[in-house]
Amino acid sequence: METSESTPETESEAGSTSVGRPLDAAFAAPEGSSWRRIPPALAWYRRLVTTAACLVAGAGGCVLLLLWDRPLWAGVWVGLALVVAALMWFLAGLFQRSWGYTEASAELYLTYGVLVRQLVVVPYGRMQVVDVTTDLLEQALGIATVRMRTAASTADARVVGLPLADAVQLRDRLAARSESFSTGL
Repeated sequence: METSESTPETESEAGSTSVGRPLDAAFAAPEGSSWRRIPPALAWYRRLVTTAACLVAGAGGCVLLLLWDRPLWAGVWVGLALVVAALMWFLAGLFQRSWGYTEASAELYLTYGVLVRQLVVVPYGRMQVVDVTTDLLEQALGIATVRMRTAASTADARVVGLPLADAVQLRDRLAARSESFSTGL
C-alpha cells in the first residue's frame, strides 16, 4: 500500500534526516494510534498555582528585606519574583501541550515533559490501583488527575488535567482492563 506521506524510517533510509526526527520517533505514539492531548485547563491550573506561589514568595521576601532595611534588595527580589512568574506563565502552556496518552491493547502509554521528555509504558496487568483526584482549584476548573499505582514504587503514573467526566471514564476503563489482565497471572 503506497502513501504519499513519508515516515521517519523511509526518510532515514533515503539519507535525508533532520535533527529532530530521531527524538520525535523515540517519543512517538505506538503504531496505529495517536496521542490524546490534555485540554488547556491544565495550563491555566499551572499558571494560577505558580503565579500565586511567586506572589507569596515575592511579597514575603520583600517584607522581610524591608524589615532588614534593604529596600534595594527588596526591589530586586520583587523583580525576580515577577520574572519567574512570567517564565512559569509561558512554560505552563508548553507543559500542557507536552502531555499525551493513548490506550493500546495491553498497556497505557504516557508522554510528557518539555525540558526532560518522558515516555512511560504501564502494562494493564501491573496496575493495582487506579484513582481520580482533584483539589479545590482543579474542581473549580473542572479537571482531575487519574493516577495508576503499580507494585513497583517508581512505576506510579498519572494523567493530569483531564476533564472530570473523561477522568472518570478513563479510570473505569483502566480498572476494568487491569482486572481482566491480572486474572491471567
